[in-house]
Amino acid sequence: MVKIGDIELPDFPLLLAPMEDVSDPPFRALCKEQGADVVYTEFVSSEGLIRNAAKSVMKLDIYEKERPVGIQIFGANLDSMLQTIDIVAESKPDIIDINFGCPVKKVVSKGAGAGILKDICLMEQLTAEMVKRTNIPITVKTRLGWDDDSIKIVEVAERLQDVGCKAIAIHGRTRAQMYKGDADWKPIAQVKNNPRMHIPVFGNGDVTSPERAVEMRDDYGLDGCMIGRATIGNPWFFKQVKHFFNTGKHLEPITIQERVEAARRHLQMAIDWKGEILGVFETRRHYTNYFKGIPHFKEHRMKMVTSDHSEDVFAAFDTVLKEFGDHIFTE
Repeated sequence: MVKIGDIELPDFPLLLAPMEDVSDPPFRALCKEQGADVVYTEFVSSEGLIRNAAKSVMKLDIYEKERPVGIQIFGANLDSMLQTIDIVAESKPDIIDINFGCPVKKVVSKGAGAGILKDICLMEQLTAEMVKRTNIPITVKTRLGWDDDSIKIVEVAERLQDVGCKAIAIHGRTRAQMYKGDADWKPIAQVKNNPRMHIPVFGNGDVTSPERAVEMRDDYGLDGCMIGRATIGNPWFFKQVKHFFNTGKHLEPITIQERVEAARRHLQMAIDWKGEILGVFETRRHYTNYFKGIPHFKEHRMKMVTSDHSEDVFAAFDTVLKEFGDHIFTE
């Protein structure tokens, strides 16, 4: 059993990573149904929250069916982060996660996300003060370091643990790498193998198949894995990994009927939550993977990703089901 504070999770839990414009309530609901053990919100700006920015506040919406669910926040100003803790606590998440890993320029330029990897003492201070502010478990998601010359993740993880962090998820790349090259899990294993570490250590980065999840578990000895890009348009990834864990075999291919039903539910939940315009727009990135493996699919995909009206997208789903519903396609 793995525990985050008092939250009990199964052995080697699978966590849905926080992803901007992806891990919203509709998608989290689908992933939860398909076996995700913990789900996280999109990352939320502390400055946006304390200014009551509508987009930031909306990201605090969580639902009972998602639990355990974590709200992830980012920022570099202590006063803002402490105010954010108070605001986030009102939504009653099971976990509050601090983003010390986002590599995008607009976040890093403010000293937040992976930008804080240049100032480990501030990273430690922010974590310590946020732990003191709430009884909700505080966890951290970060990267190996700023660049190859500044990887101190074993020390960093231990320091964060010692000020009260209840779990740490580590992406196996530096900020300088962004998302290029291969994730290096060896330093994450070094964190786990540090005899002073006693909190869960989760791996993140390049878990793109059930075999890779097994490798992270068995060869690197980590406590669980946080999965991001492999789930986009594929909420079944969690079920596929768990099936492989239990049987050593791949799950049967997801049928066209299942794919269409998931895409239809996803779009409808998105519209119900964020309205027609955003609901249609922000589900587009999922369709390529929802229907991956179908030959000559470009015409249908273009209808799905260029239409501004949900009825046209739903009609495209109906066409796909009618044309391909009796076929089995492997990815």
